Amino acid sequence: MKIYTKKGDDGTTSLIGGERVNKCDKRVEAYGTADELISWLGLVRAHLDGAQAPLAEDVFEIQKHLMDVSAHLACSTPVDFLRPLDVDAWLAFLEDRIDKMSELLPKKFSFVIPGPPAVSAECHIARTVCRRCERDIVAIAHKTEADTLCLKYVNRLSDYLFALAQILCTK
Repeated sequence: MKIYTKKGDDGTTSLIGGERVNKCDKRVEAYGTADELISWLGLVRAHLDGAQAPLAEDVFEIQKHLMDVSAHLACSTPVDFLRPLDVDAWLAFLEDRIDKMSELLPKKFSFVIPGPPAVSAECHIARTVCRRCERDIVAIAHKTEADTLCLKYVNRLSDYLFALAQILCTK
């Protein structure tokens, strides 16, 4: 099977379900930003060392969640063949991890300037991409129930990434 189809040479792409839209469509922007976030998290995970294996496992789990988020964002109408979004469980997972990391962090009374170590800075980049993804989802939110669920998850994920970036500065 060839990787290229040439169908997008006219500036359009297919959503899940077959609808053709412009590549600059807000929905394409939203799932494209989710895809970018998945990639940044892959870089973060690649730079976590052996002692940080539990964090790497959490990031991998989040990448899997985001793959489902991205698939749902790629649908302008609900489809029944996608795996359901288990956002309640995913939010509980993120909130548990945020709470545990927050207990280990000193109180912050100023803005945080991203920097060393590199994995923390990469995590901050992932956080800013996550915030952009959130804005992109807001542009399409409430068109489907899945859009609203994706928005909740991505909003909480940016909080997780902030806490993770901070905890990586202490390890």
